[in-house]
Amino acid sequence: MSRAVLSLGSNLGDRLAYLRLAVDGLSDVLVAASPVYETAPWGVTDQPDFLNAVLIVESSELDEWGWLRRGQALEQEAERRREQRWGPRTLDVDVVTVDGVRSDDPELLLPHPGTPSRATVLIPWLAIDPGAELPGHGRVADLLDALPANEIADVHLRADLKLH
Repeated sequence: MSRAVLSLGSNLGDRLAYLRLAVDGLSDVLVAASPVYETAPWGVTDQPDFLNAVLIVESSELDEWGWLRRGQALEQEAERRREQRWGPRTLDVDVVTVDGVRSDDPELLLPHPGTPSRATVLIPWLAIDPGAELPGHGRVADLLDALPANEIADVHLRADLKLH
């Protein structure tokens, strides 16, 4: 059995519909889906705000590469264009962690290297797994507590939006 944490983001087009496309595409393996959060972009800041969520998924048939391929297939279905690093996108599906697996393969870095500093991942993840731990980094709650207050304040719960 393989259990993964996936991070979703969208800031182009019908953002909620793209997140729902991912949830629907993973419905056969879905364990939990976080609430939806709205966040300002980072990296390339001259772009629309993102909707973000985190999913916990589980399968006896998929390993870390299988989760990556599932996410990439959903991004293709959403017609994602990779034109600019950290640029706008219809759908981003990141593999955050898979059963504590570590990978330094450039195509699949695990755990996802940006996770410890991204409130956009940590906050939704804690919403569905308060005891979560990021392998090699410790408790997700502690990672979140270590972030600057302004980064946490920039992540806004969108209780009016539902993934399913």
